[in-house]
Amino acid sequence: MDSPLRAITVLSGGTGGARFLEGLLAGVRAGTLPGVSPDAVVTVVANTADDVWMHGLKICPDLDTVMYTLGDGSDHERGWGLRDETWSVKAELEAYGVEPTWFGLGDRDVATHLVRTQMLEAGYPLSAVTQALCDRWLAPRFGDALRLLPMTDDRVETHVVIADEAEPSGRRAVHFQEYWVRLHASVPAEQVVVVGQGDATPGPGVLEALAEADLVVVPPSNPVVSVGTILGVPGLREALRATPAPVVGLSPIVGGHHVRGMAEQVLAAIGVQASAEAVGRHYGARSEGGVLDGWLVDTRDAGAVPGLEAAGLRAAAVPLMMTDETATAAMAAAAIDLVS
Repeated sequence: MDSPLRAITVLSGGTGGARFLEGLLAGVRAGTLPGVSPDAVVTVVANTADDVWMHGLKICPDLDTVMYTLGDGSDHERGWGLRDETWSVKAELEAYGVEPTWFGLGDRDVATHLVRTQMLEAGYPLSAVTQALCDRWLAPRFGDALRLLPMTDDRVETHVVIADEAEPSGRRAVHFQEYWVRLHASVPAEQVVVVGQGDATPGPGVLEALAEADLVVVPPSNPVVSVGTILGVPGLREALRATPAPVVGLSPIVGGHHVRGMAEQVLAAIGVQASAEAVGRHYGARSEGGVLDGWLVDTRDAGAVPGLEAAGLRAAAVPLMMTDETATAAMAAAAIDLVS
C-alpha cells in the first residue's frame, strides 16, 4: 500500500470480534501493523440482531461486549458481562418468581441497560445512546481513535427455528438469546429468521465507514448470526462490495470446528459446511460477486488455500488462535499483509 492506512472498519459480533479488536488496537497503538498509521481510526460496525428486551430493559449483547472489552471492563473468564460483578438484582427477580430466570443481568450491567432504555424511551436513537455509553467506556482510553456504531437504529431480532413436538407444526421459533443462553445451542437449528431486517436501514455513519475506509476487516465472528446479520441490512452488502478499500476476513472455523459459540449449528441451518474453506466460499470473492478480497485460515486448514484461491480469494494459512493480544495482533498483521 502506497500510503499509510488511517481508517479501518471492522464488522463485529460479540466475543470473537471484541477479542480480535483488542489485538488490532494493540497493534495500531504499538505501531506494529504493516502500513498502518499509529493514529489510525478504527470504526466498529456491530451486530444488533442479538438485541432483546428483558425485564423491561433494552439489552444489546454484542454492542456491550465490544464496549466492555475494549473499555477494559469485561469478564474475560466468563466471556461476557463485567468483571467484579454482583448479582443482587438477579437474585431478587428469581425470589419474586419473575421469568426468565435463565438470562442473568449483573448489577453493574443493569445500570447500562437502565441508561440505554431511558434514553431510547426519551426518543434518542440507538446510535446516539451507544455514543453516550461509549463516552463512559471507550473515550477515556481511545479518544476519537475508536468509534462503535450499531449496524442499524431499527429493531432487528434473530430467531432460531427448532423442533418441538408439542407444537402442531412440530417446530417453533425462539429468540436467539433463548437458543444460546437457555438451550446452549444443544438442539439443531432448523432455520435462522431475522425479524425486521428487510425494513431496516444502516445506522448513521455505517455506510460512510465502509465507503471511506482504507481497510475493511471481517474478524472471526459468527458468519451467520453476527456478520451475516450485519450484511443482511439492506444496502450494507452492496456498500461492502463497492468500497475502494481491500476487504479481508479471518476464519472462525479452525480444524473443522468453531472455536467458541455455535457457528457449526447455524451454518448447518443455512446449508454451509463447518469448514474454513466453505465459510470463505460462503462470503465469496468480490471479483465473483461476494464480499471479500482475502481470507485467512488457520495453519491446520492450510489444505484449503488452493480451493479458496481457485474461488477468486487471496488466501493464506497462519495461526488463528487468539491466545493473547500479541497473538491476535499478529493475526491482524497477517490479514493486512494478505491484501496489501
